[in-house]
Amino acid sequence: MSSIQVSDQTFIAAAPEHIAAAVARPDRWRAWWPDLAFTVREDRGEKGIRWAVTGPLNGTMEVWLEEMLDGAIVHYFLHCEPTGVAPDRVGQLDLATLNHERRVAGKKMTFEIKRQLEAGRAAGEPPQDRPIGR
Repeated sequence: MSSIQVSDQTFIAAAPEHIAAAVARPDRWRAWWPDLAFTVREDRGEKGIRWAVTGPLNGTMEVWLEEMLDGAIVHYFLHCEPTGVAPDRVGQLDLATLNHERRVAGKKMTFEIKRQLEAGRAAGEPPQDRPIGR
C-alpha cells in the first residue's frame, strides 16, 4: 500500500468528452498540482487519463471518467510515496496531513472543471453541450 493514497469522486453534469478535454490540458496540471511532474502513461480519451508522477512524490495518478446519467463521475486516484524519504522514516511523516493536502488538490481540480462546465446550468436542467475554451 502507498503512503499517499487518495481515492475520491465528484459528479459533473457534462458530456464525458468535455470533461476529458479539460482534464487532458497539460497547462492546467501545473496549476492543479504545482509541485508535481507528469508523464502520460495512458490517454484513455473520454474515459480519462493515467500518469506517472514525480517530484516530491513518486507514483501514479489517474482520473477515470465513468459515464453516469446526464454526465460523468470523475474518479481521482493518487498512489505515491514521498521522494527522498527512507522507507523506515516514512512512518515519522505526518501522512494524514499529506494525504489530506492531496485530496484537497484533487477536489479543487474537479470543482474547477465542474464550475466551468456547469456554468449557467440551472439545477435539474440537462447539461449544456459545450467544451471549456482553450
